[in-house]
Amino acid sequence: MRVEAADGEKDRTRGKLPTWRIGLTGGLVGMLCCVGPTLLAIFGVVSAGTAFAMATDLYEGYGWWFRGAGLLVLAGMVWLALRRRAMCNVAGLRQVRFRIIGILAVAVVTYLILYVVTTRLGESV
Repeated sequence: MRVEAADGEKDRTRGKLPTWRIGLTGGLVGMLCCVGPTLLAIFGVVSAGTAFAMATDLYEGYGWWFRGAGLLVLAGMVWLALRRRAMCNVAGLRQVRFRIIGILAVAVVTYLILYVVTTRLGESV
C-alpha cells in the first residue's frame, strides 16, 4: 500500500504481513501433486481412478519437488511482502518474526489438511 507524502514522493507504509494469504498459498503449492488431480476428478475432467493414479505417481515421484516449490513460493512471497514495506533487513525481520512463524504455521496446517482430505478421497476410490 502506498501513500502520498507531503513532498510528492511515494512513501511505503509498514502494514501487517498477509499471513493467511501467504501461508495458504505456500501450503497449497506444496500439495499440488495431490490437489490438482483431485480437482480434475471433482470437476469431471478425469475419472477418479485416473486421478488417483496420477496423484500417486506425482506424490511418490515428485513429492519433494512440490514441497520444495511450496517453500520457495512461501519464501518468495514473504520476501516480496517485506520488500514492499521496506522491511527487508534484520531489524524488519525482528519486527515481524511472530508473523513469519504464523505464516509457517498456516502453511503447515494447510498442507496437513489437504493431505488428510486427499488421502481420504483416495481411500474411497
